Amino acid sequence: MKPPRVIRGSAAPLLLLLLLLSGVCIDSYKPVVIVHGIFDGAKQFKTLSYFIREVHPGTEVAVIDIYDRLKSLKPMWLQVKAFTEAISPIMQKAPDGIHLLCFSQGGLICRALLSTTPYHNVHSFISLSSPQAGQYGDTEYLDRIFPRRMRKMVYLICYNKVGQTVFSICDYWNDPHHRAQYLQSSRFLAPLNGDRPYKDMKSWRENFLRIKKLVLIGGPDDGVITPWQSSLFGFYDSNESVVQMKDQEFYKNDTFGLRTLNTRGDVSVCVHSGVKHVQWHSNFTVFKSCMEKWLT
Repeated sequence: MKPPRVIRGSAAPLLLLLLLLSGVCIDSYKPVVIVHGIFDGAKQFKTLSYFIREVHPGTEVAVIDIYDRLKSLKPMWLQVKAFTEAISPIMQKAPDGIHLLCFSQGGLICRALLSTTPYHNVHSFISLSSPQAGQYGDTEYLDRIFPRRMRKMVYLICYNKVGQTVFSICDYWNDPHHRAQYLQSSRFLAPLNGDRPYKDMKSWRENFLRIKKLVLIGGPDDGVITPWQSSLFGFYDSNESVVQMKDQEFYKNDTFGLRTLNTRGDVSVCVHSGVKHVQWHSNFTVFKSCMEKWLT
């Protein structure tokens, strides 16, 4: 009887190993959920979705296609509820967690979602040119809602029951010259930032701190977010001088966990010049330098 034939140097085991490793690598990428900004919709994020899939093959990318275009002007808490309902099933199907990549107004929607959702499993929260500390400025977006050069008068519209229940931008309008009215009237940004006490402050803070990484992206040539440092949690004082993140009261008091995140080493700040507001999500350099490594 002939002994069993041994084929030396067969590539089969090596190929099998490579295939297995390849499968593990692809499957390891967490799903990425993208939330659009004001006046945007899902189609504006085809390029960004392409970037993600190209550098991380096999990644599930979901652009939430609700409250787009003019509907994005609806009150923020209404949108937060709808986006939470849309994203929760994606979280439930991802035992290892997901990443949230949120643009402009969408960054505030996502932060509110994270703060009000117990036991969420969001790993990286990427805030892409979002007015996290509020908005105060004449921009082309504001011109679509209010007459041009109305910045100093917008508080009269926003800081009342009508403004707070009609226009999303009123929910994060932060007029540094009318601080008292802001604190009294703001139903969204003031409690979200802990600028005034509220009953759920402790639980919201705990929920937000479940994230593993906060990525803040913005730049001086944005042209919409005003001041542009709001995308990095900086904002105007009463003299319209920018107070940086670490000197903000909500940071020093750690009202929603920002200082704790930074102390943990879990805040990444990425600043790019020469990028207009509508270009952030289609700029490959921004993607490679600010987002790619946080989306694994």
